[in-house]
Amino acid sequence: MYTDTERCVRAVQSKDARFDGWFFTAVRTTGIYCRPSCPAVPPKVENMTFLPSAAACQQNGYRACKRCRPDTSPGSPEWNARADAVARAMRLIQDGVVDREGVPGLASRLGYSARQVERQLGAELGAGPLALARAQRAQTARLLIETSGLPMGDIAFAAGFSSIRTFNDTVREVFALAPSELRARAAGRGAAPGPGAAQVPGTISLRLPFRAPLTPDNLFGHLAATAVPGVEEWRAGAYRRTLRLPYGTGVVALTPRPDHIGCRLALTDLRDLTIAISRCRRLLDLDADPEAVDEQLSSDPLLAPLVAKAPGRRVPRTVDAEEFAVRAVLGQQVSTAAARTHAARLVRALGEPVADPDPEGGLTHLFPTSQALAGMDPESLALPRSRRTTFTTLVSALADGSLPLGIDSNWEAARARLGALPGFGPWTTEIIAMRALGDPDAFIPADLGIRRAAKGLGLPSTPAALTARAAHWRPWRAYAVQYLWATEDHAINVLPA
Repeated sequence: MYTDTERCVRAVQSKDARFDGWFFTAVRTTGIYCRPSCPAVPPKVENMTFLPSAAACQQNGYRACKRCRPDTSPGSPEWNARADAVARAMRLIQDGVVDREGVPGLASRLGYSARQVERQLGAELGAGPLALARAQRAQTARLLIETSGLPMGDIAFAAGFSSIRTFNDTVREVFALAPSELRARAAGRGAAPGPGAAQVPGTISLRLPFRAPLTPDNLFGHLAATAVPGVEEWRAGAYRRTLRLPYGTGVVALTPRPDHIGCRLALTDLRDLTIAISRCRRLLDLDADPEAVDEQLSSDPLLAPLVAKAPGRRVPRTVDAEEFAVRAVLGQQVSTAAARTHAARLVRALGEPVADPDPEGGLTHLFPTSQALAGMDPESLALPRSRRTTFTTLVSALADGSLPLGIDSNWEAARARLGALPGFGPWTTEIIAMRALGDPDAFIPADLGIRRAAKGLGLPSTPAALTARAAHWRPWRAYAVQYLWATEDHAINVLPA
């Protein structure tokens, strides 16, 4: 995108928010960089240069605009729509792998040398993994400075900086303001708590931006209707769940708003903040590009009315790919209620207890790890023998690492490994690819709800014929599934009261 100068100029001059996160505008004369929708008067064309990432802008000596705050724009939709090495690397960097394991750890997960990873990221993003991780740390630091009353020293280490000096230098370089000046500026806008405001330790409230439009009914409805008691719940207009994170545990409450998602996080270790935000964004598919998706699906005259009625549907995903794979097996050939019951029994027996920060909340446990599930007695599972075999084979493969599932998974390789397990047919494999791995083109033509919806719309209702028709919807067939499911009278399609 950023190499198409003419298109970028048009987006900047029209202040088109659809392109926020796709590229950044660096202004040579002022030394600042902006998002395309910056409300300031657009610079002269000859003074603009376009870069693919905030890290590239910072590496080239540009500082963030104080008006449009480009570091807070939605992430590029490319990284969740691709499965190549660069996209997988970006998902891992967003999940904090570089901060925890360094560049060698990132390269090892991708199956490349550190030099190859540096070269590929530099060629496409104009910055290497260290610069990209640094930009993410700066964004986290700004968030904590502006929205919490934490001491600056605590913020420095929570954001992932190795020292307070590095934290101070980075904030000054990126934002042209000292940390204390950033906080004072936020307080002047009413965005930061006052000096006497009560603070709940480890709790932070923030906004998660997204590209409009976003239709929340089936997104939150699906999460609420399939919620596992003790791990998830819908309460007071928010979807709440527990989180297992690298340094500790957390509880998040996500509330749909017209122009953002309200997010309240309670963490046992603030170093997990960046990772928690990344996983919540992924859960709600907030970095999607609804304009591109809906344009493609609307070209089918039978889908067009569904898209026009509720544009911007997202794919409800997950915060833990292994957890979802287990739940997908528990949900094979049973109702939503039965699947929740099976999962709740496992949670009570093997889940790690957690404290709910809300005195009236009902969250009690983390979902069990694959290691805990692999060690249980198979005979205690209230499942048919064939599904019990499917379950035990899956959790054993997850526990011993022979079936790696995560944000860095190669989608086709993961499909092949899943398909080789007993009891894994196309439905289970594709639902995991769609919701756990994040493949935007995953498709489940044999699903009963999809077949009923297709028949009602006049689309082919047999799996083979529907798959042939759906070739025109690629690479967004997972979103077509959401539009088809939404025609059903089912709790997953209703935003809870």
